[in-house]
Amino acid sequence: MNSSLITLTVIFTALLAIHCIYYVLSRTQPNKDYKAIGTKIKTWWGMFVIFCLATLFNPVVSLLSLMVLTFFALKEYFSMIRSRKADRRLYLWAYLSIPVQFYWIYIEWYGMFIIFIPIYVFLFMPLPRLINKGTVGFLRSVSSTQWGLMLMVFGLSHLAYFQFATPEYGGGLVLFLVVLTQLNDVVHHLASIYFGKRKVVPTANPNLTWEGFICAFLVTTGVSYAISPYLTPLDPAFGLFIGMLISLSGYFGSLTVSVLKRDLLIGDDNKLDVLKRSYLSQVDSLAYTSPVFFHVVRYFYDFM
Repeated sequence: MNSSLITLTVIFTALLAIHCIYYVLSRTQPNKDYKAIGTKIKTWWGMFVIFCLATLFNPVVSLLSLMVLTFFALKEYFSMIRSRKADRRLYLWAYLSIPVQFYWIYIEWYGMFIIFIPIYVFLFMPLPRLINKGTVGFLRSVSSTQWGLMLMVFGLSHLAYFQFATPEYGGGLVLFLVVLTQLNDVVHHLASIYFGKRKVVPTANPNLTWEGFICAFLVTTGVSYAISPYLTPLDPAFGLFIGMLISLSGYFGSLTVSVLKRDLLIGDDNKLDVLKRSYLSQVDSLAYTSPVFFHVVRYFYDFM
């Protein structure tokens, strides 16, 4: 708890300093595009409050705060989809699966937690869409709903399970994961702004470059090696390995959700600009890094 509290204090100070630096740079360098960083900073303050609840208080408070986060992430994901009236019942069942998924965490039923959405929800989710709703748009509506549940609910719900899987280390592990994931994102973006030239997928996300990826990979790995002994029970060598893994999975998460948003919002630039300011754009990396980090640590360490 002491290390988590110290880390949160450092994060608060860093956020305050970054906000001040962003304000100065945006005024003195108007030729640089800092809008994405400004958006991230604003949403980081909201996420900071959520993850304070998730790390400093008991597991039930952590569970509820993260459940709210997944709800809003899924809601914003659904707002991207060109839905029909027939899809509303499908979305309702998708929302109802959130408290059920988090209930499995609360009672610590790992077996059901890990298969509920990928198996049971995927198999039975099409039923509300089938009953008296016709076949037009069936595949697109069902598959897009399932994909949203997999990322925004199943992926992010792993953050809540840390506190129940290991009450002693859960808060520190969540903080460790969130710090590295967000650090990876911001270093990638800043490096791409200042010396990024070779874009990875320019049609989906012009902010992702290979130069940014390399810088983020090196910084995230180094920071992981440095802070893993203070926030986690992981040894430094494993901290080095997990830093590489978080950087890679976070990069693929950002890339995947960027392509997904572009595919769903082709021709709707106004809605795309609004979503850039949403929480969905900030948790896209966490949707990938959370399950990867959780299961790798659980495989190698007995305390999980």
